[in-house]
Amino acid sequence: MHAGLADLHRHLDGSLRPATALALAADSGISVRDDLRFHPGMGLGAALERFASTIALLQTESSIRRVAAEIAEDAMRDGVTTMEVRFAPQFHRGATMDRIVDAALEGLAGRAGLILCGLYGDPPELLEALVDLAIPRPGVVALDLAGGPLPAHRWLLADYGPAFLRAGRHGIGRTVHAGEGRPPDEIATAIRALGAERIGHGTTLLEDPRVVELILERGVTIEGCPTSNVHTGVIASVRDHPLPHWLALGIRACVNTDNTLFSDVTASEELRRVGEIPGMTDALCERVIACGHEGRFVR
Repeated sequence: MHAGLADLHRHLDGSLRPATALALAADSGISVRDDLRFHPGMGLGAALERFASTIALLQTESSIRRVAAEIAEDAMRDGVTTMEVRFAPQFHRGATMDRIVDAALEGLAGRAGLILCGLYGDPPELLEALVDLAIPRPGVVALDLAGGPLPAHRWLLADYGPAFLRAGRHGIGRTVHAGEGRPPDEIATAIRALGAERIGHGTTLLEDPRVVELILERGVTIEGCPTSNVHTGVIASVRDHPLPHWLALGIRACVNTDNTLFSDVTASEELRRVGEIPGMTDALCERVIACGHEGRFVR
């Protein structure tokens, strides 16, 4: 039995305490939508729109610092001993990006690694700027590409390759949201062109045996987020998640909350839910926890 749980995929701006969201809204005079919570089948686009409300509450260094600290406290109380928190500092404009990143690091206070996110559609130069921020800050453990591609986007996934490969040369971890209900070739591109060591979601990877082979060959860890996947509509229910099939093939996979506020979930509850997936056993649940601890980014 491991000494604690692992949560490698938790978004800062989707994991506020409900009371803190209300307090920050009152302090800033911002009205928060009543339906912040995700619901099954809402779709990725609608889910991503929810972030506008919480990001509006997190425009200052103090609010970022507070929420980061509370996320670390809540995770520790839930039995999480290995955690990484991610966010896109470019959306928090109450200070320069370096000060926003430092505020998040101060709040986490070494209790979690910090991952900086670019978004699909962002100019590659922004990803380069995130790498510049990460290099002198060992607390920033990785670079991520979040969101999803849209037809209107000017840049393709492979266009972010140079920034991600430079991150790798500086010992910065690389993870990419890929295959979240989209074709599995996106996963292959993330691994080959961006050097992704971990993949966020990856729900479609079993659709292409060559992608499975690539994941096994490179030792890539899949950051599973089953409850979130139900909400975005890429799986019908947690019981339909392919996690046990991944594990049976020898794929490294861990289980994560994604957004504790939006999905109203904790790491321990997420693990309990995956334990009820047909084919999951206590031993496989232990394997999932182990993969989370082993898959963490270290600088």
